[in-house]
Amino acid sequence: MDRDDRESWLNRVAIGMVPLFEALDAPLPSRVRVAIGFTSRGARGRAIGECWDNRCSGDGHFEIFIRPDLAHAPDAMPAQIAAILAHELVHAAVGIPAGHGKAFKRVAVGLGLVGKMTATTPGDAFLAAIAPIIVAAGPLPHARLDTGSETTRPRKQAARLLKCECATCGYTVRTARKWLEEVGAPLCPAEGHGAMRHDPLRGDDDPEADD
Repeated sequence: MDRDDRESWLNRVAIGMVPLFEALDAPLPSRVRVAIGFTSRGARGRAIGECWDNRCSGDGHFEIFIRPDLAHAPDAMPAQIAAILAHELVHAAVGIPAGHGKAFKRVAVGLGLVGKMTATTPGDAFLAAIAPIIVAAGPLPHARLDTGSETTRPRKQAARLLKCECATCGYTVRTARKWLEEVGAPLCPAEGHGAMRHDPLRGDDDPEADD
């Protein structure tokens, strides 16, 4: 079965850009992986793309990630993602140590990327050059991931405080199970009332006990 996923689309676009890089005397490395996924700082990070040096890869690939929650309009998204991909491919072509310096700027500007080099955007020249490449790549099988500031991380369960009550006067407090297990029930502050009774501990007949 032929694959037609986001990574396949990104690879087709990257391959389509190979002549553009060669024309700038900045050939792309043969080992590059591209994917749509969150960058190293996750959903809360600010980077829209990231290129990892091939020295970090176990098999010597440059690893490029483009975040999935970009808010581009659906019809503009392919060109915008292609522009982010081009930016990260420039890093791979000139080497990560070059940063966003002169070598990076020469190639990025040559591709038609404009603006601040740390946050380039597609200029008219880039959009014109990338248009036939996107047509050849076909529809982008991706839609914006709306995280809504949510996370898939399991929620932490709040510690359950157990109720302790004086059998004589009804004075109540709540405390963590840990303290009941380690030091026992608290004493009622009323003179002579002694230890307070408490909710069942783990293992007692408590229908609400944690697993």
